[in-house]
Amino acid sequence: MFTKKRVFALSVVSIGAIAVALMISGAAALGTFGAAIAGSNTLAFCTSCHEMHDNNYAEYKDTIHAKNAAGVTAICSDCHVPHDVVGLVMHKVGALQDLFYHFEGTIDTRQKFVDHRLAMAKKVWIHMKETDSRECRNCHNQAAMEKDLQGRTAQKQHQQLFNGSGATCIDCHYGISHKLPPGDVDPSSVMAEVASAAK
Repeated sequence: MFTKKRVFALSVVSIGAIAVALMISGAAALGTFGAAIAGSNTLAFCTSCHEMHDNNYAEYKDTIHAKNAAGVTAICSDCHVPHDVVGLVMHKVGALQDLFYHFEGTIDTRQKFVDHRLAMAKKVWIHMKETDSRECRNCHNQAAMEKDLQGRTAQKQHQQLFNGSGATCIDCHYGISHKLPPGDVDPSSVMAEVASAAK
């Protein structure tokens, strides 16, 4: 026969068992999510579709971000994925549209890729400007720059960054890892276009 004490004890044990099961399930789900995020941030994942391998990777593989004297590389996710948790998750959710474009065949040939290059570049340039080139700054630290090793023009330009001019890395450093769109287009002209449209 069940007494009130025994029912209470069974209830506490049941609640404890449910809580432990939920914690284990939550940890497993979090681990799976973390592994999926880490896996989708690798160069192998980013270049697993032919659109990225044959176009973006083909342009990137011989650049300073892929090969240099120091042997330090920056892969796709270093430059194109925020490193903070909220930004990373938001970016991954937004990147689901890339699957749609893949299956739709938006850039499945070299010519389609070239035709869409300007739209893709504008999107990245606007993001970089709006975030003060956050992804660049994950690796490039202004305070650690050896100004004496820079040319005079670079010293002047970098000093503007220190003085709060509103300039950011992408204003000068573009077309480094990927070819520029055809025509006379750069991030400053794109930002001027965006500012004009906002008025």
